[in-house]
Amino acid sequence: MDLRIFTEPQQGASYDTLLAVAKATEDLGFDAFFRSDHYLHMGSVDGLPGPTDAWITLAGLARETKRIRLGTLMTAGTFRLPGVLAIQVAGVDQMSGGRVELGLGAGWFEEEHKAYGIPFPKEKFARLEEQLAIVTGLWATEVGQTFSHHGTYYDLTDSPALPKPAQAKVPVLIGGHGASRTPRLAAQYADEFNMPFGSIEDSERQFGRVRAAAEEAGRKGDDLIYSNALVVCAGKDDAEVARRAAAIGREVDDLKANGLAGSPAEIVDKIGRYTEVGAQRLYLQILDLDDLDHLELLSSQVQSQLS
Repeated sequence: MDLRIFTEPQQGASYDTLLAVAKATEDLGFDAFFRSDHYLHMGSVDGLPGPTDAWITLAGLARETKRIRLGTLMTAGTFRLPGVLAIQVAGVDQMSGGRVELGLGAGWFEEEHKAYGIPFPKEKFARLEEQLAIVTGLWATEVGQTFSHHGTYYDLTDSPALPKPAQAKVPVLIGGHGASRTPRLAAQYADEFNMPFGSIEDSERQFGRVRAAAEEAGRKGDDLIYSNALVVCAGKDDAEVARRAAAIGREVDDLKANGLAGSPAEIVDKIGRYTEVGAQRLYLQILDLDDLDHLELLSSQVQSQLS
């Protein structure tokens, strides 16, 4: 089971804070550092010092880390034109020596679009399908050839399709709870399917849908990696769990029911139940980015039992 650290910087984090978490992620043996792609805080927090751009941040971290994978859950398709996104991700992949992964979604948080003057189209999912075709098509075009796409929302003519990522194939992640369109899109474009904040039962059901869609599309169901993203709140004892839950404004019972919370033994047990329904990778959502002791506990008491 791969354990990856997943952060939500829009809730309040500077680049220096993210750098500290990324370095701890690497030093403590986790597989990857991922971040959300949002420009506006959610809930009652003030979001200070303000948002950081996902791909600018990852570019910096690419030069400051050596081993861990780097990526997004999920880049919002509404934020960037697909040709520009392909250039950005390829550049960061080169800067990292080939350690980047692209999670791409349709975009959903209308308030952040209003706050920063970003168009929020109605046909987001149809646009996402074209975006995936364009980004992956640009990367797959051989050097010296050109790429064209004439779709409903985007029109590219004779693009040189440069630059190329350092990797021969940048892994593409698609996720979500949708029962039909999401599995179909994952089957067509994804290297990994991510189930965000889903129960064990919902994850099993959705993984099954994606496997079926992959087979219908002519792929093997096992061609994809299946993963979950879950909030985590661990503690050596009940008091430490309660303290960490209070720090992120959550109730312990809610975290235990809908995430990974409790003692290391409780968390390992629940991870095992996700493994039983097909999860191969977990993105541990860390909401208190100043609590690096939390990462150390997860490394020494949880990750050590899963290797």
